Amino acid sequence: MRYKFIYTLLFIAISLGAYSQGKVTLSGTITIKTNTETIAGASIFVPEAKVSTITNTYGFYSITLPKGEYTIVISCMGFENIEEHISLTENIRKDFSMLEKSKTLDEVVIKDRRSASNIRKPEMSVNKLSIATIKKMPAVMGEVDILKAILQLPGVSNAQEGATGFNVRGGSVDGNLILLDEAVVYNTSHLFGFFSVFNADVIKDLKLYKGGIPANFGGRTSSVLDIYQKEGNNKEYHLTGGIGAISSRLLAEGPIVKDKGSFVVAGRTSYANLFLKLAGNDNAVSFYDLNAKLNYKINDNNRLFLSGYFGKDKMDFSNFFSNNYGNSFFNLRWNHIFSDKFFSNASVIYSKYDYGLKIKYVGIDWASDIRNYNFKYNFNHYLSDKLVLNYGINSIYYQFNPGTIKPMDTSSPINADQIEKKYAWENALYISAEQKLSDKISLTYGLRYSNFMRLGEQNVNNYANNQAVSFNPALQLYEEGTPTGITHYDKNKKIIGFGNVEPRLAVSYAINDDQSIKASYNRMSQYIHLISNTASVSPLDIWAPSDQYLQPEILDQVALGYFRNFSNEKYSLETEAFYKKIKNKADYIDGAELIAHKAIEQVLLNGEARAYGLEVMLKKNTGKLTGWLSYTLSKAEQRTPGRTAEEPGINNGEWYRANYDKTHNLSLTAAYQLTKKWSFGGIFTYQTGKAATYPIGKYQYQGITIGNYGERNINSLPAYHHLDLSATYIPKPDSKKRWKGEWVFSIYNVYNRSNAASLMFEQNRETGLSEAKKISIFSIIPGVTYNFRF
Repeated sequence: MRYKFIYTLLFIAISLGAYSQGKVTLSGTITIKTNTETIAGASIFVPEAKVSTITNTYGFYSITLPKGEYTIVISCMGFENIEEHISLTENIRKDFSMLEKSKTLDEVVIKDRRSASNIRKPEMSVNKLSIATIKKMPAVMGEVDILKAILQLPGVSNAQEGATGFNVRGGSVDGNLILLDEAVVYNTSHLFGFFSVFNADVIKDLKLYKGGIPANFGGRTSSVLDIYQKEGNNKEYHLTGGIGAISSRLLAEGPIVKDKGSFVVAGRTSYANLFLKLAGNDNAVSFYDLNAKLNYKINDNNRLFLSGYFGKDKMDFSNFFSNNYGNSFFNLRWNHIFSDKFFSNASVIYSKYDYGLKIKYVGIDWASDIRNYNFKYNFNHYLSDKLVLNYGINSIYYQFNPGTIKPMDTSSPINADQIEKKYAWENALYISAEQKLSDKISLTYGLRYSNFMRLGEQNVNNYANNQAVSFNPALQLYEEGTPTGITHYDKNKKIIGFGNVEPRLAVSYAINDDQSIKASYNRMSQYIHLISNTASVSPLDIWAPSDQYLQPEILDQVALGYFRNFSNEKYSLETEAFYKKIKNKADYIDGAELIAHKAIEQVLLNGEARAYGLEVMLKKNTGKLTGWLSYTLSKAEQRTPGRTAEEPGINNGEWYRANYDKTHNLSLTAAYQLTKKWSFGGIFTYQTGKAATYPIGKYQYQGITIGNYGERNINSLPAYHHLDLSATYIPKPDSKKRWKGEWVFSIYNVYNRSNAASLMFEQNRETGLSEAKKISIFSIIPGVTYNFRF
């Protein structure tokens, strides 16, 4: 079936390629005039032919037209339009440089590039945010945060206060593919999610795909967050930074060879430890990160990039536990233009995420990590003004270290051990087409074939009836299975393999220039999984590959949306309904212990998941007051039935709320430009409390009171809500000096709401009665930061 699909695409490509003979092509790259940074998503429109296109991720464009005289109009949010007359008698390579708009009080635009051209584009469930947009939002502790911006979008919610990650359309945290300069980032948070790992000073652009995901992305079942770092100014040297109450940052950029190569280096660090020590607090929390990127233009057709990131968090909670974690990556990338219609990008990437945990009262020192070696080769083929092909390959080799265990000191009862490392290889081949069928109908369709292999060297447990989890009918409980034997696999020997065909389709019907209806379908496969139990006493972060027990997750998602612009794009409305279903969604048996577990399959049961909902986003795009209101009504559920008629499964095999189910999610985001000197921002967030399991009784065992828990996730934590405000003051907005500064004042959680990260049930020592205690992470937090640019 998949081969017929690919043959059909190739037939269309050849046919339209022949049709375009006798025409000429205008192609090139669009950059920012002041620093030659490439611009992704810039629109190129030819009024005489009523033909348009946009630049790709790397600023390249190609448009094919009959020979003739044309007016070329180039536009992009935040830049002055370019209008130029061109005589096309032959293929022409022409680069354009765009000038950034000067800020005015009458026109403060924060729309996220979803202009009228996107009404017709077959792209839905996608949010594009520029840094200019994000910087108009309230800056908590004075620092702009990309993840805080994403959480204000419909369909996106935070995992919980004090936890890392985010949830998209009822999906789990590990279902998000997060890419920074094409490298995978496994943990996005600093300081319990209070900051993100993305330094906004060095970020160029981002896209969040919630559905209708293009065929070049794969490996996850919830979303794709695609972020790119700046390339650096190749004309002038600049410093950008900020000094805040908790952290400070500094960025340097400039030319290596003027107009040919540049660099950008950015760093951040926190010093919260100093304040904790001054306050007599034994706890310690800190983070730091470093971003770097080099690029060099060899000639008009070849350009090299080298980028990297390194970040680390360290936390120490007196005599309880301490943990540290961090991401790092390096990416060597090559852009090559084969012809005026043929663009390619090749990347070689190394990525690592490591996680360490010390539990002091037990005396265990535990560390784990995941590493991958990634090769990507992608091609953009502009066959005609009506058809663009995108195809390529992706290959990732994984190394998993589930745990290196050591005693913390000589008094520790823990013996040194190494949980067996695991290896895997994931490959993908994909092809997709973006085609304009008529003035009203456009579509994107494609196919991705993914293959995943577990590899040795490893000893694999064997179990009776191939069941790693056993069921005790007398106690009506699931228990860890006992291995009946071991099979040894030599290095690089295939243990098990999976292959999946993943079709993608999106279609847009333009009712007129201001409104359209769109629909999409996509299938995704996820082969690696985050083993995490946030309900445990100590946090845990382990990634595990699919095998014969932990099956790959398979997602099917459909979405239908209505999009409309009002008053010449002053206002816009986006509404989408979605339904998604996931096969092989694993959940833990009751009482699962994850730390240092050598056979994680013994505590996992395979089930399924589903999520459905309605998203609404109303935006005011221009004027002194800008912002948006987003609302999501959704349901996220899991079902883990018994494997036989005698087994109850989880919750008797019925659907139950997923841990991240939140029925209502409301966010109001606003920015107001009062004067050239003063601007204000505000965010109000309200979410239904996440699912929880409360005890329904208690019993005594050897003098200890133990809670008796009922069905899973039938309760809810209290509702989550808070208000954040910020004010930005620019002392000299019209200054022509190179040094430019601003003060940012902020208040997080203005009315001091104590949102529950979790509830702890215990017995009151004075009354002897059982009681629930709310554990909150953050209260009201004021902040001030001085930002500068030189």
